[in-house]
Amino acid sequence: MDAPKPPQESARLAALHEYRLLDTSPEAAFDDITQLVARLCDMPIALVSLVDTDRQWFKSRVGLESTQTARETAFCAHTILENIPLVVTDATLDARFADNPLVTGDPGIRFYAGAPLVTPSGLALGTLCVIDVKPRELSAVQLDALQGLAQAVTALMELRRVSHDLAQSLAKVKVLEDLLPICAWCRQVRDTAGHWHSTEDYFKRQLNVAVTHGMCPSCYAEHRPKSQGT
Repeated sequence: MDAPKPPQESARLAALHEYRLLDTSPEAAFDDITQLVARLCDMPIALVSLVDTDRQWFKSRVGLESTQTARETAFCAHTILENIPLVVTDATLDARFADNPLVTGDPGIRFYAGAPLVTPSGLALGTLCVIDVKPRELSAVQLDALQGLAQAVTALMELRRVSHDLAQSLAKVKVLEDLLPICAWCRQVRDTAGHWHSTEDYFKRQLNVAVTHGMCPSCYAEHRPKSQGT
């Protein structure tokens, strides 16, 4: 059974792409979390899954070769419908998943537990999930660990987004630093505090450069004194 789209699907997809994680290389910080949750929950498969328009893509994976699957078969597409964990103890007995190709075929999913990756604005972008090929249950401690580590994944994602935005802002500041605001009329120069100075004064204050005056050849040719009799 295909999962319906969340009510805020457009905003959710826009937020997902703002994090710039899709199709990026593996990163140790994410892989450490999937390995840890696999051990804590004693599961052969653990994933950081991001649900895109028509696919789920795995930022990190343990025990699975595939890097993505179709969204229509994704258990995680159901998890993001609510900002609470989804636990399926036996997929063959669940009407939503009994005919799912990931259940009837490879990898033969039976157990699934996923905790949504929820942004500060309340949008679920994907999940941290664990999977087994036999029916299982999670203890309360294991479920708490899954939720806590999902929050850690979200924090990593947010840190990455903020770092990227900060880098862009600093790049813009660098561009502005390389520009020298000069009045097109009087040629005074504006400093970083917004004060205007003569060109000579600005170079003296900011660069400790003394300015001498002369006349370039073009100006000399235009303004040189005219000889008498011409």
